[in-house]
Amino acid sequence: MLTTTEILKKVRELEIKSKKLTSDLFTGEYHSAFKGKGMSFKEVREYAAGDDIRFIDWNVSARFGHPFSKLFEEERELTVMLLVDISNSSLFGTTIARKRDIITEIAAVLSFSAVNNADKVGVIFYSDIIEAYIPPKKGRQHALYIVRELLSKEPKGKGTALSQALRYFNNVTRQKSIAFILSDFIDANYEDSLRVAGKKHDVTGIRIYDSMDKSLPDAGMLQVKDSESGATKWVDSSNSFVRYSYEQEFFRVTEYGVQTFKKAGCDLLHIMTGEDYVKVLQRFFLSRNR
Repeated sequence: MLTTTEILKKVRELEIKSKKLTSDLFTGEYHSAFKGKGMSFKEVREYAAGDDIRFIDWNVSARFGHPFSKLFEEERELTVMLLVDISNSSLFGTTIARKRDIITEIAAVLSFSAVNNADKVGVIFYSDIIEAYIPPKKGRQHALYIVRELLSKEPKGKGTALSQALRYFNNVTRQKSIAFILSDFIDANYEDSLRVAGKKHDVTGIRIYDSMDKSLPDAGMLQVKDSESGATKWVDSSNSFVRYSYEQEFFRVTEYGVQTFKKAGCDLLHIMTGEDYVKVLQRFFLSRNR
């Protein structure tokens, strides 16, 4: 648990880091990757030659006895929603930082990117329950509040259930949003809720994993503990079949995530702790602009 002083210091560090990243890297890329995806109704005016007949407002036209067209304008303001997994499996990490630290940094960068572009940003914290909800708002103070919460939230739930978070997101968010799911995705049974969310919102998964999520070191007998269930057991990490099975489970979870996101028409990024997440995000934003 961080003390209040440590949290405030860390908030300040993350703000400085995020500010630099958002101004140097993301402003253009982030903006054009997501802006102008929706159109909102502006007004009606009398039909003019060349207007698209699909946009004739028949009710108004009938009332006045001659045709009127609906005018639309590009939606310039976005709502960014972060679905942040704070379950105990995110506390694992063997290189540079824990998964939770990287999730916090990326969430801070995305929050500051949103507020720097005058967009709203909100957060759903989840484990196997909804831990907290921060409704979307604009402004630096709001982004700082989000970062404070990212640094200090402790899970009450004992597992991970993205399906719960997605259902909650679908219920609380009325207008189309840009959603980022930050998790290690050691989870299952979220395909239906992701498909529903993907139909209405622009959803991107950012999967953070540790090198030891993928492969066990050859280190003899190890006592391992499941960080979510608390169960402990002895594992012979020198046994090649044990190491092979461990790796296969990682690939199974990875493949499930890849296929589920693909079927839902959503993007999924993979970032290893210790990897430069800035490059991964930049590449992603640029690829969307194409």
